[in-house]
Amino acid sequence: MFVAPDPGLLRLRVSVRAVLGISLAVTAAELCGMSLPASITAGLAALLALFTVGDATVRAQALTTALLPAVGFPVLALATALHGAPLLRDTAWLAVVFAGVYARRWGPRGHALGIFGFMMFFTTQFLHAVPAQLPELYGAIALAITASALVRFGVWCIERRTPPPAAPAPLSGRGLARPTTRQAFQATAACAIAVAAGQFLSDERWYWAVGTAWWIFVNTASRGETLVRGFRRVLGTVAGIAAGLLVALPLHGAPAPTAALVAVCVFGIFYTAAPSYSWMMFFVTVMAGLLYGLLGVLHPGLLVLRFAETAVGALGAAAAVAFVLPVTTHAATDAWIQRALHCVRGCTSAATRRLAGDDGADPAPHAAELELLLGRVRLALAPLVHPLSPLKGRRSRARQIIALLDDCAREVRGLATVAADPTASHDARLTAACDRVEAAVEALVTPAARSSAATAAPASSTAAEPHHPTAEAALRHLHALEHALTALATPLRTSPRAPALTA
Repeated sequence: MFVAPDPGLLRLRVSVRAVLGISLAVTAAELCGMSLPASITAGLAALLALFTVGDATVRAQALTTALLPAVGFPVLALATALHGAPLLRDTAWLAVVFAGVYARRWGPRGHALGIFGFMMFFTTQFLHAVPAQLPELYGAIALAITASALVRFGVWCIERRTPPPAAPAPLSGRGLARPTTRQAFQATAACAIAVAAGQFLSDERWYWAVGTAWWIFVNTASRGETLVRGFRRVLGTVAGIAAGLLVALPLHGAPAPTAALVAVCVFGIFYTAAPSYSWMMFFVTVMAGLLYGLLGVLHPGLLVLRFAETAVGALGAAAAVAFVLPVTTHAATDAWIQRALHCVRGCTSAATRRLAGDDGADPAPHAAELELLLGRVRLALAPLVHPLSPLKGRRSRARQIIALLDDCAREVRGLATVAADPTASHDARLTAACDRVEAAVEALVTPAARSSAATAAPASSTAAEPHHPTAEAALRHLHALEHALTALATPLRTSPRAPALTA
């Protein structure tokens, strides 16, 4: 959290804007004379609108934000209507879970709408809302979305000058092998387990287990990723409970200091979400304790129950990914690595064509895409490089893979920069070096060629270097890239049961 880079202070600016938008939404609800549950609903709705909407353009973000009530209102009505019928309520919520995860196949918009729908059902359980409260809750949500949109798209539209990074396209598949379909079944099974186990622990706070199971499946793709995310959620919750005992409990729901600390927690949630899931959960847990204090129901036993519900929710997620259409860490990681390698080849080819005089060839988009793909590779490899992983050999191999791919990314960035030089000129050695890089990539992405690639040595560059400085720099990047790709064959060549990439 403290050393993660923040280029352009983007995370800092987004976090401050979130505090402003949510504060405006809650203040507006209070000025309108709404009840405390309605004000809390307004704050949560504003938080979700600012946190989950991540389309590639400002126009698309605004449209997704405007569509949130179209999903949230019907779900809220359904949840309040079924509040007194546990069996029907639980069945309906599981249907919302399945639909919410399945909707992720439609990209960032489906992802945001799915989360918002789920959280509206969760909010109803949190506040024990009934149909008579619907008009006020609808008004609070509409007011919150308007207030947050005013801050996000009017007062401080950060994305207009700094577009959010585009997420890499999800791994492909058909039928049950399609990631969104598979995860929809997994998340539904996990939440079903969480419903049963959560209600066994508490008839009133069982929904925390369901919330835990749901959020563990956000931005995960394999069994290992889900298990690591569950561990980090439990870790953050334990730390948040400890802080809640020291901070939230002594306040006894005092409005002014509670509001100030909630603002700090909101900032922490947004600022730490990308670099540290555990820290984000710490702030979420502290904020939940503060809100319970406002509602007048906070006590040490409630915080202990919060931990128990989180633990059973994480266990439900672990059981689901282990037995329902499981995908191993090896399978997911291998697919992302192959996509990254294809991207390296595409960037190299574009750079070489650009240096040969083709103004239409541009390696920069490939270099940017490679950074995103490597972020996904790191996420997929997280279970293997985790400090608590007992598989030391595989952990070492995974770290080697990450280091070599980082070397590739560095050389690709340098090559793209050289190719952008208007004085760049073509040299025959560049074409030959590019061909060797493409051959190295082909050897890595073709299973039959991996074993031979491991013993192949990169071509020597003992011949006279080109005299043009730009061509000389490009050749250095190509040679270094070839070395890194050749070295990658060692950790990637063995069978799935032995290497670092096996789950």
